[in-house]
Amino acid sequence: MKLILTREVSGLGKAGDVVTVKDGYARNFLIPRGSAILWSDGGEKQIAGIRRARQAREIRDKDHANEIKAKLEKALLEIKVKVGSTGRLFGSVTEKDVAQVIKNETGVDIDRHKIKLIKHVKNLGKHTAKVSLITGVSANITVNVVE
Repeated sequence: MKLILTREVSGLGKAGDVVTVKDGYARNFLIPRGSAILWSDGGEKQIAGIRRARQAREIRDKDHANEIKAKLEKALLEIKVKVGSTGRLFGSVTEKDVAQVIKNETGVDIDRHKIKLIKHVKNLGKHTAKVSLITGVSANITVNVVE
């Protein structure tokens, strides 16, 4: 089955790539998880948009990665959340929330899959996360969760 990947799939390809996979893998894994869409002539137009978005997020080289690392590590990242009377959050702060705050504060668009929180964030205070930019370059950031 011919598919267009909408996000990076390990061992298969990156977002915007056209791949051919077995029917069962496509129907039972890739399409239900939103990792791919069926290829069609109309889908070819979406490929250009997906590739443009990927290039905007892509890190060009090691110098560019170190530049982004420096920007991320000195940024003041603050997430405002609702909390109960005991100071515990309603829900938790996820990698998606951190990626959105990074984009708002620094203008750098980071894929949420490249962000790893050290532990689940369910309390107020400062928490650390690791952002893997490219092989060998990762930024340790501090996220302040406030009421």
